[in-house]
Amino acid sequence: MILARIKTIALILKVNKMNQNQKFLQNLYEAFNNREIERIILSMHPNVKWANGMEGGFVYGRNQVRDYWRKQFEMIQPQLKPLNFDIDENDRNLVTVHQIIRDLDGNLLIEKTVQQIFTIENGLISIFEIKDAEPFFKNDN
Repeated sequence: MILARIKTIALILKVNKMNQNQKFLQNLYEAFNNREIERIILSMHPNVKWANGMEGGFVYGRNQVRDYWRKQFEMIQPQLKPLNFDIDENDRNLVTVHQIIRDLDGNLLIEKTVQQIFTIENGLISIFEIKDAEPFFKNDN
């Protein structure tokens, strides 16, 4: 009976954490779509590891993420709509996202569903990954 109660409490805590993280991430997707970049930057660990969806690999730290987004928004207009939130066995937040990428004239370049993965520690994003990511642009350097 005690073990069942402990399992129930653990499940409740996991659901509460998932709901809290879902609200946190939904707010960040809204900020991203509105280009409120500084709002998102403040939600990141200073040494965040962030997936570079345009060229592949990662950028590191808030300043590199900020520069990455500035460069991105000079070339494309991404819009992200979260469809589903989950937590994996490693306590990472999995978000299924409908992604629409347009050029600066509004022409559709890419429309697909992707899975984005967030590691959140002490209320800050420490790692952002894109499952099976294929870069939009290849970096020839």
